[in-house]
Amino acid sequence: MSYIDNIRTFVRVYELGSMSAAGRDLRISSAVTSSRISQLEEHLGVRLFQRTTRSLSPTEHGQSFYRGATEILEAVDRAEAQIINVTENLKGSLYIAAPLGVGRRLIAPRVPEFRADYPDVSIRLRLTDRKVDLTTEGLDLAFFLGQPEDSNLRIRKIADVDRVLCASPDYVARRGMPVDGDALISDQHECLNLRFPGAQEPRWRLQTPDGPRRFAVTSHYESDDGDVLTDWALSGQGILMKPRFEVADHLASGALVPVAEATPPEPIQMACLFTHRRRQDPKTRIFMEFMIDRISAAFAQGAA
Repeated sequence: MSYIDNIRTFVRVYELGSMSAAGRDLRISSAVTSSRISQLEEHLGVRLFQRTTRSLSPTEHGQSFYRGATEILEAVDRAEAQIINVTENLKGSLYIAAPLGVGRRLIAPRVPEFRADYPDVSIRLRLTDRKVDLTTEGLDLAFFLGQPEDSNLRIRKIADVDRVLCASPDYVARRGMPVDGDALISDQHECLNLRFPGAQEPRWRLQTPDGPRRFAVTSHYESDDGDVLTDWALSGQGILMKPRFEVADHLASGALVPVAEATPPEPIQMACLFTHRRRQDPKTRIFMEFMIDRISAAFAQGAA
């Protein structure tokens, strides 16, 4: 089993680019991580990484071994799953992160159904609109909207989510109905922005007859909490860009109305983010498939 452990450690070091990060992910010390890599290199008779005091990078042998190593680990995990009846004996805790709107409207309502099937699994759901770090925050799985910044993580797409620009009838009565993105700029409409420390100035990417285009909108209202932006829009403070499912009830009731419909926002990707090792944990894999199946079905039926 030690050889498999060494291979698992190698894969995490390769994917995370750091001995210390891999050690945290595997919950072992940096010394154990380094020892496992050294044992593997000695067994193979080649150097898998070039090490300096400041950096670590895979050698050509390391790059080649990584491709085969991931296939080996996936085969071992599949074989173990066939022997152990994991679907009937899931136990432990799952640490899940999701944006506020996704978590409250799509994930949280379905957690009780999952736990009815797997009562020995505890769900620790963290809702935040900020970017999360799966490795340093000890997360098993993260749902997100957009494109991941970390190319070392694995992604499972769920759907392309329709978005809408909308505002309250009171705001439109006071400021007028913008017909497109150019009107947002020329009439200096107040645009409500989801923004985090260090983020660039807000630019909304909208669909135009000439293709996608970014608009440098005016914003005096910013928050890192998407539901705060919705509350501001409902109170007539400005124009909101949101996934349609998050504001569907407000649009249906007339509390919010679509604006700038000639240049709607581009759809945004909804997906799951996970590390290779987390994906192989049976309870992580089953929870992910459970949520993807139900969320995909809800979008297909227009019920999400």
